Amino acid sequence: MKTLIIVEHNNDSVKPSTYSTITAASKISDKIDALMIGYNNDSAIDELKKSDHLNKIFNINKKGLENPIAENFSNHILDFLKNNDYSHILSPSSTFGKNLSPKIATELDVQQISDIISIIDSDTFERPIYAGNAIAKVKSLDKIKVLTVRPTCFEPCGLSSNVEVETVMFDNTEVSSVSYVGLDESKSDRPELTSAKVIISGGRGMQNGDNFKLLEGIADKLGAAMGASRAAVDAGFVPNDWQVGQTGKIVAPDLYVAVGISGATQHIAGIKDSKFIASINKDEEAPIFNFSDYGLVADLFEILPELEKKL
Repeated sequence: MKTLIIVEHNNDSVKPSTYSTITAASKISDKIDALMIGYNNDSAIDELKKSDHLNKIFNINKKGLENPIAENFSNHILDFLKNNDYSHILSPSSTFGKNLSPKIATELDVQQISDIISIIDSDTFERPIYAGNAIAKVKSLDKIKVLTVRPTCFEPCGLSSNVEVETVMFDNTEVSSVSYVGLDESKSDRPELTSAKVIISGGRGMQNGDNFKLLEGIADKLGAAMGASRAAVDAGFVPNDWQVGQTGKIVAPDLYVAVGISGATQHIAGIKDSKFIASINKDEEAPIFNFSDYGLVADLFEILPELEKKL
């Protein structure tokens, strides 16, 4: 068996989700290759070369592929697979992987298994269903398994190797009619939500967007990322990219602090892999307390200033 990792990167650096996907692949096979597609991606290649578990890195470095348009990437991946035999194709369960993997699976005429959280054997995997309320054990008999991996369920691989890199050229590969228009990316000095060690999130209980400033001082002292429940995002308190949960970002920090969050099933599904969950809510019956390691029943507007002083 040979496994192929589709690398998620921005040409300058490799996304942490890729290193967790490599760890997942190591539980399937000890023959693991990586495929990076991009343009002027030397710095990302230099970073990936250090990854443990990889046998070889194939690099498609081509103008026009600097942006991760799934339609273009999938065409190049399919051309690559014509000359290479793999039993498993893995990508992170991120926007990148969720967009790309179904297109590959469709062309290969195989099923795609999403968001795997555990590997039983080379054919059998576990994945959450019903917003994380149940875990399905899925067995695939397809010759090629196309999988997306939930990064929070696998530790990143080590970085102590020096992997061989081979450049692959596909000059005649078809380019789709889909074009890149632009990226409206939020800039922040805080850690990225999906890789932060500490996260503090606010919910509908914050009452408005201005009150999220009460969390900023605490976040600064903890070196934390800031997040929010879907209710807070839908109410327009904070931007969409702050949303944590089943329909937002899946996180697994060392510490997750939930402030004014009731604990809807969809939110719990996105934070349940956190090492410690601490909650502040004035409703002692709030469901979030059932999933918290530490809980404080209190008025957040009184407690947050006191907490910031203590830190």
